[in-house]
Amino acid sequence: MTARKTIPLKRRKNQTDSADLYVQQGRTIIDLEIEGLRNVRTHLNSGFGNAVDMIIKATRAGGKVVVTGVGKNLHIGEKISATLASTGTTSVMLNPIQAMHGDLGILAPADILLALSYSGESEEVLNLLPLVRRFGIKVISLTGELNSSMAKLSDEVISVAIPREACPFNMAPTTSTTATLAVGDALAMVLLKARGFKIEDYAKRHPAGAIGRTLLLRVSDMMRKADRVATVRSGAKIKDCILAMTRARTGSAGILDSKGRILGIFTDGDLRRHLPQHPNLINLPVESLMTRNPITVQEDCLAADVLRIFEKHNIDDLLVVDSKNRLVGAVDIQDLPKLKIL
Repeated sequence: MTARKTIPLKRRKNQTDSADLYVQQGRTIIDLEIEGLRNVRTHLNSGFGNAVDMIIKATRAGGKVVVTGVGKNLHIGEKISATLASTGTTSVMLNPIQAMHGDLGILAPADILLALSYSGESEEVLNLLPLVRRFGIKVISLTGELNSSMAKLSDEVISVAIPREACPFNMAPTTSTTATLAVGDALAMVLLKARGFKIEDYAKRHPAGAIGRTLLLRVSDMMRKADRVATVRSGAKIKDCILAMTRARTGSAGILDSKGRILGIFTDGDLRRHLPQHPNLINLPVESLMTRNPITVQEDCLAADVLRIFEKHNIDDLLVVDSKNRLVGAVDIQDLPKLKIL
């Protein structure tokens, strides 16, 4: 039986032309959204600053930011609320329809309502605002229409006005929702800085996943100890170093002085690099080929710091020392995937 010849598929010219056209159209849409963001940035004014002050005062009084909106803005609001909550500003989402059926109980007197509606005329949101104001709760609105009914019912207004939607019919919320989300992000990040929110606080709100682990785990939680760390004393030969690395099943060894202080490090990478030039390498003193004054960390450093060191210096092994430069452990990059921080 004769084998059939496989002919590689080629894109037809009209397919290529169509793909190029779609790419160009996609870039045009993104340009329209960028134009909208630039417009919002240009017109950002004291209303934004006042809104930040209002939210800070509310949270200091034990209040939270309650975000509301309908349609596409319901989804945008959920993202804004989640970003606020994860960066230190307590926030929840309130569906204005469900609010009329019991969810109004989410609101407390010290809260702030962040209302989203580009037109400022969303019926469901407008029905909610008088009830909210009756509780004495202040309202901040994000809208494209500063003279809208929603704006008039608000204590502060932030403009998210754009020249036009990216939708070719100027109908589907596209640029407007991007602008609203961007302003929500800006609020969250400015509040983060104003409230002195630290990376440790961020880690506490993200205990699961790689982000949480790198920001919560410390070197002491992940380092190798005792017989899992290869060491040799000053004066040892390279063959002693190789045997120590083999016993510890690691790719490096620390070279120590008589008091256990770090003099240098020798790695399996060093072995491979120097072997062609030194056929009798195993009988050489380890000091002749070790890396002196190696990069080290202390036990209380974060896993995030370790990752930065590995990436910056392109190394695979890191020695852990105490305040007197005495070896107490080692971090092997091969262990990081097991800890799910790589």
